[in-house]
Amino acid sequence: MSIYETDDEKAEAIKKWWKENGFSVVAGVTIGLGAIFGWRAWTDYRDSVGQQASAAFEQLLVSADRGDTQSALAQSRLLGEEFSSTTYATLVSLVQARVELDAGNPGGTRTALEKAIADSPDPGITRIAALRLARLLIAEGDLEAAASLVNKHDDGGTFSGDFAAVRGDIAHAQGHTSDARASYEKAIATGAPNPDQLRLKLENLPPAG
Repeated sequence: MSIYETDDEKAEAIKKWWKENGFSVVAGVTIGLGAIFGWRAWTDYRDSVGQQASAAFEQLLVSADRGDTQSALAQSRLLGEEFSSTTYATLVSLVQARVELDAGNPGGTRTALEKAIADSPDPGITRIAALRLARLLIAEGDLEAAASLVNKHDDGGTFSGDFAAVRGDIAHAQGHTSDARASYEKAIATGAPNPDQLRLKLENLPPAG
């Protein structure tokens, strides 16, 4: 089971978000310097850091997309250290999780996603990481931990359909056919991604009763 099964589209959304907002994210890391060095020094420094961070993150995405595992992991770890506890660092953790998964390292994937959940200042990105981690836990057979994670992070908002789909996968894996059917139907009704795939899962469930 892929942890990107129903939210692959969000990877592109993250890239787009970074291009539109990455500058302001990095600016937040250094905003306190304005009071120390004055406005001119602050803006000069902000511009320099923003350009360097943006270029570094773009290079990380390139490395990840072309499957250059060693470079991508090295870049993600360095960038995560330089911009820890920011939305920027969380985006890096999400990319690192994908690279680790592609490299066949579920332990590294889990660590990166747990870091994203723990450190992200953005609730939306936290929930993306939680969804991916829940799918990884399902694939590993840790259904109780996956269910606990879903219950903790599902607020009934934007990602309610995604969480319903994951609940369906958990229920299916547990052999709870009725619960799985109800969750998949809810996921489709609330606009979860890949509705055709969810309908196929519904069709493949054993008959009711």
